[in-house]
Amino acid sequence: MRADVSLEDATLIQRSRRDPDAFAALFDRHAPALHRYVTRRLGDSLADDVVAETFLAAFKRRDRYDVSHPDARPWLYGIAANVIGKHRRTEVRFYLALARTGLDEVAESYADRVEARVSASAAQRDLAGALAVLSPEDREVLLLIAWADLSYEEVALALGIPIGTVRSRLHRARKKTRAALGGVDPSAVVTDEEETERG
Repeated sequence: MRADVSLEDATLIQRSRRDPDAFAALFDRHAPALHRYVTRRLGDSLADDVVAETFLAAFKRRDRYDVSHPDARPWLYGIAANVIGKHRRTEVRFYLALARTGLDEVAESYADRVEARVSASAAQRDLAGALAVLSPEDREVLLLIAWADLSYEEVALALGIPIGTVRSRLHRARKKTRAALGGVDPSAVVTDEEETERG
């Protein structure tokens, strides 16, 4: 029997300590967004494995979760960041390939976007090239804010770093990617998929 999906994440995690099946609601709630995020970082071929590994690690660590944090997203994205870290070379190769071809696996999974992609693919190639040369730490902060939609505080919590470090890494990453995008703020770049989800 699945846990009530209206419960806060912290309550679900606390309940799952007695009833492991309650953790499934946390997976159902966060796995789709985490999968999209990982796909954008590493490509579709690794996303299933990384998401599975993230939730397996979260399940094993659920006894140590600080239930004073009602939203588990920063915790989950922090675990995912560590798992993605094992695939840094793959991530950089993915961005370099995207910079060359302009084909984004997440956006390509939606067949109805031909005309809009012509102009967007140039920006995606430029962004991918800029992401490939960022330091892993700066890239992590930028993408958690821009693609995972975490706040500065949530990124600090996810990565276990001070908020000042989040700010300085984000500033460095934005400066470098803004130059590659012709002055456009990289955290303001919205893909066709994100526009569809927001609309």
